[in-house]
Amino acid sequence: MSLQGTEAPDFTLERTAGDDVTLSETLETGPAVVLINRGTWCSFCAEQLQTFDQVAYDLWFNDGVDVVPVVTSDLGDAVEMRDRFDFDFQLAADPEGEVAARYSGTEETSHGVTGIAGTYVVGEGGVVQYEQVADHPADRTYGNWVRYFIRNEYEDVFES
Repeated sequence: MSLQGTEAPDFTLERTAGDDVTLSETLETGPAVVLINRGTWCSFCAEQLQTFDQVAYDLWFNDGVDVVPVVTSDLGDAVEMRDRFDFDFQLAADPEGEVAARYSGTEETSHGVTGIAGTYVVGEGGVVQYEQVADHPADRTYGNWVRYFIRNEYEDVFES
């Protein structure tokens, strides 16, 4: 089921900074990018997060966009991942996959329940303007592309 064009499901999760993040509160100040990741063990997820970490401050400072990475791992593992990769942004822990299930879905793997990787751009009104759900573990939308998408008023300037 696609979320594009619908209201993004609200959620509250604990972040690696020790505070909570609530999507609806984040949207009060501007758009948001919600990233659903499989877990702290996923190298493709770490690569994608690195591309968003590189553009997150620019998106926030220049466009009022918050990046909310949701990782289907417990908080301790999410903290370890943040520190290992030296991320400047905070990860939101979704250990039971409840948020992932409402977005891109979940699947049972050798690591337990994991989210299916997904990228969502949620506009100011809470409506999903862009959705990409991975068909393959390495299938990802990266930070620079999302930055272009947002700055071009939610239009895919690379679409032919």
